[in-house]
Amino acid sequence: MKTIRRLYFYAVAFISIEVVLWGMIGLLRSIFSAEEIINSASALAQALSLIFVGVPIFLIHWTWAQRTSAKDEEERSAGIRAVFLYGILLGTLIPVVQNLLALIDRAFLAATNLYTYRAIVGGTQSWLDNLIAIVINLLIAAYFWNVLRENWRALTETESFVEVRRLYRFVWMLYGLMMTVYGAQQALTYAFTLPSNVLGQIGREVAVNATALLAIGTPIWVFSWRILQDRLADPDEKESYLRLGILYLLTLGGVIVSLTAGGNLIYLILMQLFGAGKPWTDFFQEIGGPVSVGVPFGVLWAYFGKWLERQFAFDENAPRRAGKQRLLSYILSLLGIAATVFGLISLFSVVIDLALGVTYLSESGFREPLSGALATLVVGLPLWLTAWTPAQAQAMETTDSGEHARRSVIRKSYLYLVLFASVIGGMVSAGTLVFNLINAALGGDVANLAKIALNSLVSLIVFVVLLFYHLSALRRDGAARADVLAEKQAQFRVLVFDRDGKFGEAVKSAFARRAPGLPVTVVNVHENMPDGAKADAIVLPGTLAVNPPENLKAWLGSFGGNRLIVQDEAAGVFWMNDFVQAADSAKALAEGQDIRPQSSKRTTSVWMYVAYVFAALFACQLLLALLMLGISAVMRF
Repeated sequence: MKTIRRLYFYAVAFISIEVVLWGMIGLLRSIFSAEEIINSASALAQALSLIFVGVPIFLIHWTWAQRTSAKDEEERSAGIRAVFLYGILLGTLIPVVQNLLALIDRAFLAATNLYTYRAIVGGTQSWLDNLIAIVINLLIAAYFWNVLRENWRALTETESFVEVRRLYRFVWMLYGLMMTVYGAQQALTYAFTLPSNVLGQIGREVAVNATALLAIGTPIWVFSWRILQDRLADPDEKESYLRLGILYLLTLGGVIVSLTAGGNLIYLILMQLFGAGKPWTDFFQEIGGPVSVGVPFGVLWAYFGKWLERQFAFDENAPRRAGKQRLLSYILSLLGIAATVFGLISLFSVVIDLALGVTYLSESGFREPLSGALATLVVGLPLWLTAWTPAQAQAMETTDSGEHARRSVIRKSYLYLVLFASVIGGMVSAGTLVFNLINAALGGDVANLAKIALNSLVSLIVFVVLLFYHLSALRRDGAARADVLAEKQAQFRVLVFDRDGKFGEAVKSAFARRAPGLPVTVVNVHENMPDGAKADAIVLPGTLAVNPPENLKAWLGSFGGNRLIVQDEAAGVFWMNDFVQAADSAKALAEGQDIRPQSSKRTTSVWMYVAYVFAALFACQLLLALLMLGISAVMRF
């Protein structure tokens, strides 16, 4: 109930303060702009209505939030409050940056005698519009910054606020990085532009817009990234899955976009070499599109790929570290094999057309499909070999790491996904081939039967080769005899202490399902301890753990191995993970409620996951916007 109540009050407070904020901005813009007052009374009326409606609603809900947080430590440290405060800062400071960008961009355009409406943002605004928005947003941000600072001083439980603060910093880092990369892309686009008097050609405003983006975006990215890097001394920051996910996102985004741009560049070069006959000035401008996109994202790949490797190294657990590295390798392998298969099928299709003397109706003839197929193959095959070869070599090792690699869920998922795609692709190819052959045999009208049949046959062969290759890799994994982990399990002795026989049988049944390779011995504590009883780990019910008989107590006193205690519901003993769980459980007992066995896993607030989801969506939106803006330059060819 508290969580739902918090969500209601903070959501309404957030929406209402935004309504008031932009109502004030609209009101001031109307007041200071005589043209607005004369031409549009509705703008003034709208601004006043937003303020009159929003202010009382915000005050009611925000006053409640402040009063309850001042009285209750749980309210003060709630994750929803952290999301609200940091969200308000983003909702006010990002518009400040956008208006500052518009102001600077138009100033640069005016200084170079260019039309200010060509600014990348705010081309139709005035400097007064931007200043009003900047001042009002800064005032609201300053108020909530002070509230947040006072909240931090009063916190005793900081976990939720630390998580949301980390998320807040990464949003700023991605925001600044987006502007920096887009600015670099625009600058490179202009660098490949030759002087021209043709209307519609790229002009000097591109360079000016790029300068403004770099002037605003680069400091934001450097400052926010520097703060994140300085926090690496904190173990929680090193182990942050948010940080790991962002680095994965940036690295993979850099790989995909830069290789796509590289493929487009190779395509243009091949087209020119195969006799496209474009003037070199036009060709130089045309390759500027993929180069301007590929270079910034290539730098992004190299830079954040390096930090991703360092993030892997922070994990001291070798199998878990290898698993994180494996995920990246197999994602790249999947991308590489997909591009390779597509390139091969496209290349064979062109060869078949040439062999059959098929005439292309387009002006470029066979140059366009041949260049596209070769470019895709040149990009995809090296990517797949670079990622797959070391991954396969690791899986062939007879060491512990090789065994972990063969048993990896990531590797299994990759292999089965490729097998699935191969089977489906083979089915489609075989079905197309058989259908056309039967249709032709029955006298049906089949145009270009030879072309369709040969293309289907080649696709079928490619998918069959792909299927058998990865099937053999899967079989080799299953047939590996150097099972080091199984040998270790066979040498690991487990003693189970029981008093009534039921517990021991239940444990043996669970071990038979989950760990059949472990030798398990059940000992009844009412009997004499077996002579020379040794174990690497023991399993105890909660009853015996808190009240062992004398013979077991003496034996446990000399035991130095691991003790695995399983909760015994009949004992009335419950194992708590932390003080908070103990307090909640005691309160539940006082209210006459039952206590269920608690998981030993450390839990994260559901609102942290909600915040992560929204952050991931925001990051994807930023990267998608950047990709679309950058690729638009490439699509000119």
